[in-house]
Amino acid sequence: MMSQLPNSISRPAWRQLIEWIADPIEFQSRYRRMYGDVFTVRLGRLGSFVLIGSPQVIQEIFHQDAKFMVGRGNALAGPLLGQNSLLLMDGDRHRRERKLLMPSFHGERLQTYANQIGQITEQVASQWQIGQPFVARTTMQQISLEVILQIVFGLSEGERYHQLKSLLVDWTNMTDSPLRSSMLFFPVLQRDLGTWTPWGRMKQRQRQIHDLLQAEIVERKAKGQAEKTDILSLMMAARDEQGQAMTDAELRDELLTLLFAGHETSATTLAWAFYQIHNQPEVLAKLLQELDSLGELPPIKIAQLPYLTAVCQETLRMYPVIPAIFPRITQSPMKIAAYQFDAETVLLPSIYLVHYREDLYPDAHQFQPERFLTRQYSPSEYLPFGGGNRRCLGYALAQLEIKLVLATILSRYQLALAENQTVKLQRRGFTLAPSGGVRMVVQAKRSRPLLNPLTRNL
Repeated sequence: MMSQLPNSISRPAWRQLIEWIADPIEFQSRYRRMYGDVFTVRLGRLGSFVLIGSPQVIQEIFHQDAKFMVGRGNALAGPLLGQNSLLLMDGDRHRRERKLLMPSFHGERLQTYANQIGQITEQVASQWQIGQPFVARTTMQQISLEVILQIVFGLSEGERYHQLKSLLVDWTNMTDSPLRSSMLFFPVLQRDLGTWTPWGRMKQRQRQIHDLLQAEIVERKAKGQAEKTDILSLMMAARDEQGQAMTDAELRDELLTLLFAGHETSATTLAWAFYQIHNQPEVLAKLLQELDSLGELPPIKIAQLPYLTAVCQETLRMYPVIPAIFPRITQSPMKIAAYQFDAETVLLPSIYLVHYREDLYPDAHQFQPERFLTRQYSPSEYLPFGGGNRRCLGYALAQLEIKLVLATILSRYQLALAENQTVKLQRRGFTLAPSGGVRMVVQAKRSRPLLNPLTRNL
């Protein structure tokens, strides 16, 4: 006897998909009020998904993660990132790839990356003019793109660097609205008819990026990688238990995955952080007090400041960059908590539904960093980077980048919101970003800036 999917929404599947594309946050809020923490959605031809907002159910999923398939559930990302992306892998191949990539994002490497992040931030922010408005997300995108190019790709100058920079900006901006994002969800729109169609233009840019990355890989193999510390060089030097290196195709696809996972997400989170910090004077005052009380500290130590950390955590709680984490597909019939699921059931743990539970986060719609100073949340209660064996590989680097960019800018510049209005969420490809990007203005340079530990060569 087949198990019944819980609390199926009755609206037509095509309508649910359009609602999900247009506003996945309102979609989840509405149906949670109707059905509770676990309910089934049908997203057009993408199929049925059991959306889960219960930490207890999610905890059990994470505990049994090895029993699920995930790669096939991320098939929507395949045309963008390539079939060699870690996101599309399962089983032994997924474990091998994560093991090869993991050392590049942790340990002593973060110290080197911290120094570079501070330098990049200061270089970009130094171009601001007093009294001249700017779009926070655009500036943060410039910073995060430089972080990707310099720290991940290992490029900071030359023709290839400038070509990649231009192409990557154009490519990621091709899905900057719900309408333009639709081609990611409807296969019928994914027809490559050259530059006559949006999908054709996207694939053309992808091929150009692939060619540039391949040329960089070939050149590095010819010259050798001695003493290089960028992530691409570390990936090229890594070997698995059989002594095998990653193939060129794997390197290219993983670089694109790191671009999408680290570029758009960090820029969006930083834009929301600046919005909330400057929307609440008491939060800004506490942050400045913490930063101004510092002596000379290495950047890695600044990233450990408690209130700065709490502000970043609360931003990631309130504004999940993606509405749900990677889907889990049951390989066989299994019971999870009180639910019995057949094989091939797609479970979709929702970051948003968990992060807005009033029993976990009282006044969940209020920006309150202090909640992270008084309580420690479990991995199934706070999951901005996913969880289980699919937790974001670069979460430590992402958090480091967000903290150091905030610390660098707030210690050196007095900013203000350029518009007195509420900023709303808007879909941007697979992610959720602030509509309009958060307009800000530089009022002055601070007379008591942080004692420049972020840009020193330590």
